[in-house]
Amino acid sequence: MELKWCLRVLSTKLEQRGRPTGGFDSWMGQNSSQGARMTSTVVRVIVVGAGSRGEIYSQFASLHPDRVMVVGVADPRRFARTKLQQQHNILDENIFEDWHSIVQREKFADAVLICTPDRLHKEPAVAFAKQGYHILLEKPMATTAEDCTAIVEACTQSGVMLSVGHVLRYDPVIHKIKELIDAGVIGDVIHIQHLEPVGFYHFAHSFVRGNWRNEAESSFALLAKSCHDIDLIHHWAGPRRCVKVSSFGSVSHFGKENKPTGAGNRCLDCSIEGNCPYSASKIYLDRVKQGHTGWPVSVICPSSLPDIESVTEALRTGPYGRCVYECDNDVCSNQVVNMEFEGGLTAAFSMVAFTEEICKRKTTIYGSKGELSCDGHEVHVFDFLTKRSTKHKAHNDAPRHFGMSGHGGADYHLMGAFISAVANNDPSHIRSGPEETLLSHLLVFEAERSRLEGRVVYCGKIGQRPMTEKHTDVKMIST
Repeated sequence: MELKWCLRVLSTKLEQRGRPTGGFDSWMGQNSSQGARMTSTVVRVIVVGAGSRGEIYSQFASLHPDRVMVVGVADPRRFARTKLQQQHNILDENIFEDWHSIVQREKFADAVLICTPDRLHKEPAVAFAKQGYHILLEKPMATTAEDCTAIVEACTQSGVMLSVGHVLRYDPVIHKIKELIDAGVIGDVIHIQHLEPVGFYHFAHSFVRGNWRNEAESSFALLAKSCHDIDLIHHWAGPRRCVKVSSFGSVSHFGKENKPTGAGNRCLDCSIEGNCPYSASKIYLDRVKQGHTGWPVSVICPSSLPDIESVTEALRTGPYGRCVYECDNDVCSNQVVNMEFEGGLTAAFSMVAFTEEICKRKTTIYGSKGELSCDGHEVHVFDFLTKRSTKHKAHNDAPRHFGMSGHGGADYHLMGAFISAVANNDPSHIRSGPEETLLSHLLVFEAERSRLEGRVVYCGKIGQRPMTEKHTDVKMIST
């Protein structure tokens, strides 16, 4: 079966229902009255999942109360939902422990921000789409190809807009790269080299001790952390499809076999903690002592605001105080993905945990007329004809004093685009819509398939052997 089977099934089902198959945008254009039936000047949103991402996205309402209002929240954690209620003055009747209670009620908002854990995306996304809510869905879309496809199908059939939290699409610097490519500044794109430096303590926090450390509880690292990056490469490649993909990666360093002699099971009780760069005391306790209570400190105290006392207790009893060599982590700490696209374009992606920089991507794109490079802050283009280098700046008006400055201000711009799309019933504001995002997600699944099976995956060939039992969800390859 082929990867675009997913989209073919989607189109077939829509055609059977008498709906146009010209794509999500054209469908929305022909159903504008239905999509706009609850749209008003101030867009009303419900936050499902009031953790770090839900709280960050909802801050847009504090900055722009004339554009958006948070009118409901669902989260099983009392502290998290109460905190969001207080921040946005949400009525008691619209506070829920479970999102199921919301869809049982009559619709009372225009859109929903789904920021639940990765494996809990599909069910609420499909349910809210059927209720007519426009959806901003935190990445990844879901943890299986089938679930990703089901979400796109539900949104398309229901005539609601879907924006996936590929925030880097909204980073002004990243957007500048796409503009320069489309303008032909470097000619035909020949090769893309892209690096994601996760950061040594960021990886220890999120992928060794934290929520994304274990594939059975979350998803594999390439999907959880780097679907952003595969999406960008897919985006920069334009209409050219991927025809081959290979990947290699492993769990390095963070294992019992590398635990130093004399190390304890918890950092607070470890006699050699002072010599460990991954010490939880250094990562969390030292920060709160210096008055820093934002990420990553804010994550480890789920039932209270972080202070010295609560952080110390969290490190003494919770998962974030564990020795990094005694955790149940099994996701890759370093991985490479090689891709070949139509027309001979090649791309190489690297993700590595052990870096000084934290998520400051580095990109070089080699074209027939020039070379483009980006360090995450500025874009430089070297012209082969003039032999001159030009610096291209991107305007960024994201506020710096709010959490929405994250990802280079992309969090802010993502929310701005989504709210504009809903307010104007115009999905063209969304840069991370359903169909293209689905294709880039499916490419991620294929890359992981290559890593697990130890072979090149020829995208588009029929009769490829299914993945191992652990990944039987991935049976399609791109065409």
